[in-house]
Amino acid sequence: MGGEVAERCCDPRCMTGPGPTSEHTTDRTGEVPPVSPAIQRANRMNAANMVRSLLPLVVICLLIVAWQAFRSGPDVGVRTVDPSSSVQLAAARAGYQLLVPAGLDEDYRTTSARTDAGNAGEGDPVTLEIGYLTPEEEYAGFVVSDDRDADPLAAVLDGAQEQGSVDLAGESWTRSTTVDGETALWREADGVTALVTGSASDEELETVAAAVAPYRG
Repeated sequence: MGGEVAERCCDPRCMTGPGPTSEHTTDRTGEVPPVSPAIQRANRMNAANMVRSLLPLVVICLLIVAWQAFRSGPDVGVRTVDPSSSVQLAAARAGYQLLVPAGLDEDYRTTSARTDAGNAGEGDPVTLEIGYLTPEEEYAGFVVSDDRDADPLAAVLDGAQEQGSVDLAGESWTRSTTVDGETALWREADGVTALVTGSASDEELETVAAAVAPYRG
């Protein structure tokens, strides 16, 4: 009996280390002392403060991105031109009083201008074309020529169906619907035809037509 007891006492598994027994019991169970409520509250406050401090920066970044998109969005790919050289050349070579839109708001941006006056001899027909991008981002085209068969006129008016007339700035314009379903406003006097057409709304086309007047140089 005595020898057996001695063997058990020498077995390391039966021995306890220094220090209170309760301390070793806590270590073996792996329990972690609870965090102080004050520390928990401080941690929450730190996270909330970080979010509040970053929020204005995020808002500013979003506003900058939105502003850049607003400025560049509508005008991407839009190239404006100065029509004055084409208008002056047409006026110098034409055998008639040239008509052009005048006094349009700056929201009507000129995107194209061309004339065949450069190749015209004395007495030859002269055609002038001016294209606009309207405030609603649509196209409005103006054509004037003393050749009713000129391509810019024939391409629009051939096959068009007349839909009555409208008085604009004291002038009567014939309203037609083209084979493409677009509105065409045109008038003819003394062998000269003026035309306004395009994908723009009737209101915007009428605005361009109402601005048509003799070119004063």
